[in-house]
Amino acid sequence: MAATNPFKFLQEVRQEVSKVTWPSRNETVISTIMVLIFATLASFFFLAADQIIAWLVQLMLSIR
Repeated sequence: MAATNPFKFLQEVRQEVSKVTWPSRNETVISTIMVLIFATLASFFFLAADQIIAWLVQLMLSIR
């Protein structure tokens, strides 16, 4: 493995970071809100699925 000059490496990192298209504040806020909404919906879905499965298991185990 070739030895790399740390200063050259940092210069290359700065060049690459300058090429990145960063999202605007508005895009970031909208994306954050969407993530929170979908995470909340997913949590309610899995809560409901868990409750239904628990109910079905209890129903199956109570039958003799």
